[in-house]
Amino acid sequence: MSEQEIKVPDLGGADEVEVIEIIVSEGDSVAEEDPILTVESDKASVELPAPAAGKIAKITVKVGDKVREGDVVGVMAADGDAGSAEQSAPAEESEEKVEAAPEEPKPAPKKSGGSRKETIKVPSLDGMENVPVIEVNVSEGDTIEAESALVTVESDKATMEVPSPYAGKVGKILVKEGDKVSEGDELVELTIEEEGGEKSPAAEPEKPAASEQPAQPSAKPEAAPQPQGSTYEPPAPGTKVHAGPAVRKLARELGADLTRVKGSGPKGRIVKDDVQAYVKSQLQQSQQGGSVGTGSGIPGVKLPDFSQFGDIEKESMSRMMAATATNMQRSWLNVPHVTQFEDADITDMEDFRKSQKAAGEKRGVKMTPLPFLLKACANALAELPQFNVSIDMEKKEVIRKKYIHIGIAVDTPHGLMVPVIRDVDKKGLWELAAESAELAKKARDKQLKPAEMQGACFTITSLGGIGGTAFTPIVNTPEVAILGVSKAAMKPVWDGKEFQPRLMLPLSLSYDHRAVNGADAARFTSALAQSLGDIRTLLL
Repeated sequence: MSEQEIKVPDLGGADEVEVIEIIVSEGDSVAEEDPILTVESDKASVELPAPAAGKIAKITVKVGDKVREGDVVGVMAADGDAGSAEQSAPAEESEEKVEAAPEEPKPAPKKSGGSRKETIKVPSLDGMENVPVIEVNVSEGDTIEAESALVTVESDKATMEVPSPYAGKVGKILVKEGDKVSEGDELVELTIEEEGGEKSPAAEPEKPAASEQPAQPSAKPEAAPQPQGSTYEPPAPGTKVHAGPAVRKLARELGADLTRVKGSGPKGRIVKDDVQAYVKSQLQQSQQGGSVGTGSGIPGVKLPDFSQFGDIEKESMSRMMAATATNMQRSWLNVPHVTQFEDADITDMEDFRKSQKAAGEKRGVKMTPLPFLLKACANALAELPQFNVSIDMEKKEVIRKKYIHIGIAVDTPHGLMVPVIRDVDKKGLWELAAESAELAKKARDKQLKPAEMQGACFTITSLGGIGGTAFTPIVNTPEVAILGVSKAAMKPVWDGKEFQPRLMLPLSLSYDHRAVNGADAARFTSALAQSLGDIRTLLL
């Protein structure tokens, strides 16, 4: 028989910490590194782990006690000597346990194996958070294949299915329609059948058989109903939260509701950094995403009661409409906009484009003016790299990009969407025509992936199919320029001797005057007009 003291390990420089939670009870069996209790310093909460696998014989501290490095907080019996923790029991009780042992062979739980449980979590969402679940595609008890859709989520600009990484049987579904999820959140519990394999202790979280605890660490099964140690589930407003006195005091001073704060500490405990990050995010939201001096102090417009003037109808803004409105306002308030106008003679370009109709039918691709605009913009971005930048006003830095990705604004029934065509400078006209058509179709069908709408250096937005002679597009920050294209029209152009009818395309280049000066903007539109006026220059 041997007993082992559980001591407070190195606290990373903290002198004295407070015990804020006792995680185990006397008699519990634990695995090595399982949490025993939680302590909190001024800056963080830390779980103290078990030094070895075994059974807890005694806990010598209580919640509220102050401990230091090296203090004894409990005693445990090593796994091989688990019986030593029961020495104080009557002799006949020990005999009963010895007799009971043959009836509970340890291989039994492994024979019931051949399967393991996995909790499927939300994969990477390309940086997006709090994406709503709009459909749950499986039911409890369903048998599914790998890559089967578990749930469907909807971002501001696209709908995505979250696939299962394994084949198996659906157990408990951990989300419902309307829930908001982020990367790492739990979706479903899945039972995966294995071929002749044995379960590992960690893969059997729901086996509560207390008599079999020596064979497998009991801390895992006991914790199964509330997997606090694995992932954090954001609490609903009004529910209890895990936070120490120092954190609660800070929250009171800042006026923060802890039920709305997501904890990053052990077992989802809220630490001071979480409270400060929450307050910062709320301030940014209240300021429309702007920073100091960006116009966030502009008073809002108070609306009258329109019903006094006649019948009205109200409807909620769609997520996409709300996101677009916020982004446009943020860009307009942050970016000093200037627009440069130019007319490009596309008479010869249009003749050439129309001559490619038969070739396009063979390829199954329609050649539109957009590929020519893409190539012309790529050439201008290469010639004038000051347009292919982003600026960081906080760090006073200019970020110069060595790639040319161009966004194309697409008008859809759901709102404006901007898929991105990558490496435009490295692609030919037919390739650009096919890719732009495919992305536009995906945008209209709401099938764009988040990655397909990120990384643009420059944006093209065209109203030529609708009408208009010019407009002022809003820069899609952090880009520094956007090209607006209006409807082409036949105009008389003086050739030095007489007026000639030419097809002229109006171009409107809006730019961020912090990054681009007016002379460069004029050079950019002139370069575009030259490339579109003589498409042979696109080959140079």
